[in-house]
Amino acid sequence: MSSQITYYDFLQDIQPFSQLPSDELERTALHLNPTHYHRKMTLFVQDTTIITHVILVHQGNLEYVLSEEGRVVNSFRIGEKDIYGALSLLFNSGLSIGTVRSLDDVVLLHLEKDFFLELCSRHKDFSKYFADQYSRKVLHSPYIDYLSKRSRSPQDISGPFFLSKPVGSILSANFCICLPETSIRDAARKITTSDQDAVMVLDSHNKPLGIVTGHDLRDKVIIQGISAESAVQEIMSSPLISIQDQTLVYEAVLLMMDKRIKQLAVENETGICGLISEQEIFLAQGLSPIYIMHQIQTAPDVQQLKSIHSKKPYLIKSLIDSGAKAQHLTGLITSMSDATLERLIEFALHELGPPPVPFAFVLFGSEGRREQTLKTDQDNAIIYADENPDQKSEVQAYFLALGTKVCDWLNDAGQSFCEFNIMAKNPKWCQPLRVWKGYFQSWIGTDDPDTLLKGNIFFDLKLGYGEHQLVDELRSSLFENLNQWPGFLRSMAINTTSYRPPLDLFGQFVLHNKDQRRNILDLKSPMRLVVDFARIYALKLQMVEAHTVTRLKALLESGTFEQEVIRDLIEAYEWLLVFRLSHQARMAVDSSKEPDNLLSPKELTHIDRQTLKQAFKTIKTIQGLLRRDFFLFGPLSP
Repeated sequence: MSSQITYYDFLQDIQPFSQLPSDELERTALHLNPTHYHRKMTLFVQDTTIITHVILVHQGNLEYVLSEEGRVVNSFRIGEKDIYGALSLLFNSGLSIGTVRSLDDVVLLHLEKDFFLELCSRHKDFSKYFADQYSRKVLHSPYIDYLSKRSRSPQDISGPFFLSKPVGSILSANFCICLPETSIRDAARKITTSDQDAVMVLDSHNKPLGIVTGHDLRDKVIIQGISAESAVQEIMSSPLISIQDQTLVYEAVLLMMDKRIKQLAVENETGICGLISEQEIFLAQGLSPIYIMHQIQTAPDVQQLKSIHSKKPYLIKSLIDSGAKAQHLTGLITSMSDATLERLIEFALHELGPPPVPFAFVLFGSEGRREQTLKTDQDNAIIYADENPDQKSEVQAYFLALGTKVCDWLNDAGQSFCEFNIMAKNPKWCQPLRVWKGYFQSWIGTDDPDTLLKGNIFFDLKLGYGEHQLVDELRSSLFENLNQWPGFLRSMAINTTSYRPPLDLFGQFVLHNKDQRRNILDLKSPMRLVVDFARIYALKLQMVEAHTVTRLKALLESGTFEQEVIRDLIEAYEWLLVFRLSHQARMAVDSSKEPDNLLSPKELTHIDRQTLKQAFKTIKTIQGLLRRDFFLFGPLSP
């Protein structure tokens, strides 16, 4: 209780939380979760980390850096009582706008995304504070340069930059109006003949009074029996709020959220110039991340989620064609998968009732690294708090039922079952925290090949839904065990050097037969070497971050390796990732086939073949680094 009082007092000194009513401030204080980070840790990575919570600095200092093409364009210190993550959530599709590192040992208070967005929708002044803050940042020259480079053209209205466009840029020229004394019949005729969804009711000075929608006609005229000859002002919804055509889209969205309305009249210097609705804002983006994420978050059932999943290849193909970076593509796919998982768990909790003890639905492998492609199966589990012995059977039955529902629904929605049964529906992977700590300890204490495989899968973990603390405790236990058994990393290094990239001594492709296909390359296998390499050193340095490129960049900054080697490796990995995603998207979109990682060199252009060979050569170099650092002698495996 004392910590909650402290957080209440703490919030009273922080804008805009200090503007909230006292009861709302008390509720917010109860939702703050303290987390400790050591100095020199990277917490968020620019345009890579998906923001899941807003942070308030309780103790210590952070460093914020905004970069463009490797050049720092802005940096500053985030100190005690400062906030980070709000602007990224509201105006950058949930991607961290900058890179944030801890300068000291810090204590951060986490406020979950959903609760923060609820505050924004409930309190106008609260949300306006962040809108004003964002506007001030955009006026700052480094942000103008950065954002302008991210926008491909003035007509581009998709992606994160969309929210910063003026409403007038997405406004349809077609709209219909009438006077308040117009009959309901005539107003209905206007709606029908103009092919619009509503008619604006204006006074004699062309100022908006209200709006009549198709819903008003059905509900008030047909159901309530109001005469069609009555004046339209009898059934209009009022007031109709107006905004200027230069108002930014995000400001319009926040206003709709605040007023709980779905339409706004739009004015320019000559008067009313259009009507903008919540639906039109989403439709204006077409096949965009924001629109699809909205569909996922509001999906009424699993069938709808499956339909949304089928749009992924088209979205990814369009982004690849527009020059999107690998980390953005995989981050987007993972973000969509995370949102799908969250929605499915909400469905399951609604059916099963509240959980008996705190739990964490955790994700492993590519999803744990935020590197999902269009061909990724499930790797997940449930960790729940150590239960009372008297409740053991009851608690396990609940979470096994939860895991079964969610995994089955994920499969129905398009994310296939794990062929190795590493899923929360498997009782082995649905266990209390103490059992999970025992798993990790036993794996690290052996060099069994099957155990090494588990290390590759399970050590890249992240929270999908639930309590951060359970994941943090398990990760801390992992690092403690690695300190006691450093030989485990050497065993992982031996395993990584046992596989060779598919090039022979003369630099030609080594082809294989797989899945009834002859003379093909498997793109996933050589990329796995880079993932394994980055993981080994991340575990050695006890890095929390699991994203492969982020791990490699941290190695670059550590000075452990020659910078040119790591830069070449990052470039090779990112190129392979885009190439692999492009191959999968083409299969799904152009050939209507199930995406895979297999391709024939005959399908490639000369330039692609040469680039692929160079990428494989670069990957070969890291095996030499592992052999050097872990004292692995003897010839390489053929």
